[in-house]
Amino acid sequence: MGFLKKFFRNAFREEAQSSAPSSFERLSEEELEAHLGVTKYGRFLLTGAVRPSYDLQVVPKQGFRHDVYRDEESKTSVPVLMASASAENVFEVFMDLLDPLGPEVDVVLETSHHRDRRGHTDLYREHIDLPVLKSILYDYEDLLVNDGCSGIAVLNPSAPHEVQFDEHKLLIVYGNNLKPFELSLINRYVDCDDQMKFITEAEHVHSSSEQYYEVFQELRMRLGIDAGFGGRHDEDEDRNVYRC
Repeated sequence: MGFLKKFFRNAFREEAQSSAPSSFERLSEEELEAHLGVTKYGRFLLTGAVRPSYDLQVVPKQGFRHDVYRDEESKTSVPVLMASASAENVFEVFMDLLDPLGPEVDVVLETSHHRDRRGHTDLYREHIDLPVLKSILYDYEDLLVNDGCSGIAVLNPSAPHEVQFDEHKLLIVYGNNLKPFELSLINRYVDCDDQMKFITEAEHVHSSSEQYYEVFQELRMRLGIDAGFGGRHDEDEDRNVYRC
């Protein structure tokens, strides 16, 4: 049995509490490889980080929609923009979205490279000049665009606004008065479609590698963030794929 089949069998065991059948469950390894090798749907180019379900419950596309984040503890609601951009311009769209945050920001690196527990780990760095941050991030464009275990959030707590470029390579903006961020998206031809669905709203798989984990550690050190976790990796395989 190949690596992909072994992986998905383990993934099904780990997520047995989900009653929904997986579109990957009865595929051959050749079918899995073929699906993971599809990089384009219509005019939308996927990054290397995520692939949709085999039965295409959500077909990836470019656009953004308005949403609301509700904090159950404080009983408050925060306006949200959720956006998806084609791989050839998603990084530049992200960088443009940082400009309305102001000259000094906080940054949070998000990692789920260690798969020994659910969710991801947040690594926080306060008070960095936005031009300095952007200069550093340009050196790590490949990691941020193509690693399905790396994400980043940039925020201005005094605004407050936050821009997230998550592990699914979705762009998420939180805060009041989101008009400057909407205009930034539209200027990059990411248009509003409040009926659109995102890859996170259906089954999907992430992809990463040992090399990306090492590059993530380099980025962490460049940003002056102390390590706050221990990673665990399969030494026999270069690519790690996991199901959500």
